[in-house]
Amino acid sequence: MGCSSSKPAATNKRPGTLRRLSKDDYLNQRIDRIDETCAATFGGVSVRYAYLSQRGYYPDDPYKANQDSYSVTKNFIGRESDAFFGVYDGHGRDGDKCAQFARDHLPPLTAAIVKKELEKEVKKPKLDDDGDELKKSIELPKDVLQSVMTKSHVECNNNMHSCKDLDDTLSGTTSISVYLHGNRNKITVSNVGDSRAVIGRSTDSTLKKEGTALSSSSSSSTLKAFALSRDQTPYRRDERIRCKKSGARVLSLDQIEGLEPVNEDEDEEGGEGDVVLGEELDEGGDPPRIWSPHGDYPGTAFTRSLGDAIAEELGVCAEPEMLSRELTKEDKIIVLASDGVFEFLTNQSVIDICAKFTDPLEACRAVVAESYELWLQYEMRTDDITMICIFIDDVSSGSTKDLQVIASVASTGSGDGADDDDLISNTARPVRTTMTAEKSRAIMNAKMNMFRSVRDVDQFEEKDFDLESLFTEKTAEEKESIDEAIRASVMFQNITDDQRELIYKAMEPMPVKEGQTIIKQGTAGDRFYIVDEGRFEVRIVPANQINDDDAVGNCVHVYEGSREAHSHPSFGELALMYSAPRAASIIAKSDGLLWALHRYAFNKVVAEQSSRLEAEKLLKKIDVFKKLPSDSLKELSSSLCEAKFTRDDVIINEGDVGDSMFIVLPGGSCKSVLTSKDGSESEVELKEGGFFGEEILTGDPDKKYLSTVTATNKMTCWTLQKFDAMRVISSLRKEGAKME
Repeated sequence: MGCSSSKPAATNKRPGTLRRLSKDDYLNQRIDRIDETCAATFGGVSVRYAYLSQRGYYPDDPYKANQDSYSVTKNFIGRESDAFFGVYDGHGRDGDKCAQFARDHLPPLTAAIVKKELEKEVKKPKLDDDGDELKKSIELPKDVLQSVMTKSHVECNNNMHSCKDLDDTLSGTTSISVYLHGNRNKITVSNVGDSRAVIGRSTDSTLKKEGTALSSSSSSSTLKAFALSRDQTPYRRDERIRCKKSGARVLSLDQIEGLEPVNEDEDEEGGEGDVVLGEELDEGGDPPRIWSPHGDYPGTAFTRSLGDAIAEELGVCAEPEMLSRELTKEDKIIVLASDGVFEFLTNQSVIDICAKFTDPLEACRAVVAESYELWLQYEMRTDDITMICIFIDDVSSGSTKDLQVIASVASTGSGDGADDDDLISNTARPVRTTMTAEKSRAIMNAKMNMFRSVRDVDQFEEKDFDLESLFTEKTAEEKESIDEAIRASVMFQNITDDQRELIYKAMEPMPVKEGQTIIKQGTAGDRFYIVDEGRFEVRIVPANQINDDDAVGNCVHVYEGSREAHSHPSFGELALMYSAPRAASIIAKSDGLLWALHRYAFNKVVAEQSSRLEAEKLLKKIDVFKKLPSDSLKELSSSLCEAKFTRDDVIINEGDVGDSMFIVLPGGSCKSVLTSKDGSESEVELKEGGFFGEEILTGDPDKKYLSTVTATNKMTCWTLQKFDAMRVISSLRKEGAKME
C-alpha cells in the first residue's frame, strides 16, 4: 500500500532531552504538509488532494509536540481503486503517541480485516466460477463493511491499551476516516470522537469546469456543506445518557467548581434534546465533560475515543459511527479535519473557503490560517490544527460487468443502496463566537495601558475619515492578490461586487523592510493586513514581559506571501471590528509588500454589525451620551469591547479610581452595592441593558467609582474606556457642539 502520513514527533523534545531546537528547526516543525497537491484516480473517481498539519501554540509549553496525525493510504487492500484517508487528534500526556499509534495501526488493521471478509465472499457458491477478474471487483455489503470498520477500531483500541510504549490511561485520540471504494464510487465514513468530515455539494445545475475555482470571487459559494459525521460529545443527549448509564457525571468545569447550577433532571425521558446544553455552557469555551462519580477525572469533552482506558469505564467507547454514501457529480469537496478547525468555523464556512481555490493545498493553507488566526483572537493559546482536503474532479460509472457483480453481492446486505444523508442531523457542538474569560481579562488589562503607549492608529476621528483620500487604482494583478486573500476570510464573505471594488481602492500599499515591526503586541490595532510579498514572523511575549522593550517572545507562526505561488495570507482581522490590543507582534523577516485596510474604511464600505447598532441604542440611554449626535454614538460603539466575568467576580470597587464603564449584555446579572455616608448599604440588581461606572466619565482623571458591583452569574458586558468616551466628548466641545 502506498501511504503518506504525518511525521513522527520524536524530534519535538523539550530542551535538554536531546538538543535544543534551532529557530529554523522549530519553525519548520510547526507545519507538516504535502509538498504539492496529488492527483489520483480511484476507480471511477478522479480527485486531487492535499493535507496540512500545524502544531499549536501553548505559552506554558512552547515545545509541546503536535498531537495531531494523519494518513493517506493509496492502493488500499491491494486495489488501485481504493484509498483510505484519516485524521487523528490526540489528547493527554501521551496524546501524540496515541494519535501516531492510530495512524500506524488503524489503516493496515482495517485492510487486513477487509481482506478476510472478501475471501469469505469469494468462497460463496454463486461466485465460484467468476474468475480472478471478478474477485478483484467484489465489494462488501454495507452492513458487513460497517461491521468490519467497528471491529478494526475496537481492535486498534485494545491494541493501544496493550502497547508498552505509551500510557493511554488518561490519553487517547479521536479518529475520522474516509474509505473510498472507487469501483462503486462510494465512501464509508467512520468517526470516533469530535474530529469531523464534511462534504461540499454543488447546488448549481451547471457544474463548474475542471481547473476553475469552485465559486467565483464575485458570487457566493455554489456549494452547500453537509456533515458526514456527528460530533460525539456530551452536547448530544443520546451520548450523555449512554455515558450516564455507565456511571458518568456530565458537568462543565464551572459546574464542578460550583460556579454554575447543576440540573439533575436535564436528561430525563421526554427532556429537551441536543445542543441546548452546549449553548448554555460553552459561551466561554467551557464545554460539558465526562467525570467519574468518585472524583474530578478524567474530564473528557468527547464521548468516544481510542485509548482513554479510565474514561472507557464511564462509557467513552471506541465504536465508530458510520455513514456509507455514493458519490455523484454534485459532490465537489471532502474535508477531514481535527476539531481545531471547527472550534470557530462552521462546516459551511470551511467549505466556502475551500471552494474559492483551485488547488486543495491552497485551500488547506487558507482554512488552517483562518482557524489559527481565530484561535489567537479568542484564546491565549491555539490548538493543533490538521486537515485533509479532497477536490473531486470527476465521478464516472464503472463497467456494467462490475456493477452487476457488486449489485449481486450488495443485495445480501440490508439497505446497501440507501442514501445515508438523512442520518446526519445538525447536532454538532456550537461554534464558539466569544473569547474565554482569561483572554477577555488579558485584553482588558492590556487596553488599560495601551493608550499610554505607542499606538498604530492615526489620530483622527471616524466622522472626519475621508475614504476617497485612500483610493488608488489597482492593476488587475494587484486586485487578484487582494482578492485571493479576502476570499479566504469570513469577514468578507458576504460583500457585494460594488463593496469589493471599493475595498480594492481603499487598500493602502505598504512597502516594508527586513526587521520592521508591523504590529506590536499590546498596542491598539486599527488595520487589517494582506501579505503580497515577503516573510513575516508572529511573535508572542508572555504577559509578565509585555512592557519589556527587549523581549522578543516566542515565534508561533510564519506568514509567507508570494505572487508567483498565489499565496497571500492575512492578519489583523479583529481590528476591522473594533479597537483592541494586538494579540501578537508581527515582524518582517524580509523586504516585502503589504496591503493595509483601515477599520474606518472597512466600516464605511461594509455595514456595521447589528450588535453595534444595538449598542448605540444602549449608549443613548446613558445621561452623559443622551445629547450626542448619531455619528458620535457610532464612534463610541466601535470602541466597545466585550469583558467576561464569572459568578462572584468583583467588577468594580467603590472608591477605586475608574477607567471604564460597563453595560450588561443579555443573560447577565450583577448587584451594585452603594454605601451611604451613615454607613448603610443599598443594593440594586442590574440585568440586560443595565449599566454602571458611568460616574467616572468626567474630565477628572482621579474620579472614583461610587459603588461596588459583583457578578451574580456568568456574564458578559460591553466595556467603554474613559479615554474613548472623553475623546469623543472633547472633540465635540472643541467644535462648539451643544451638549445640554
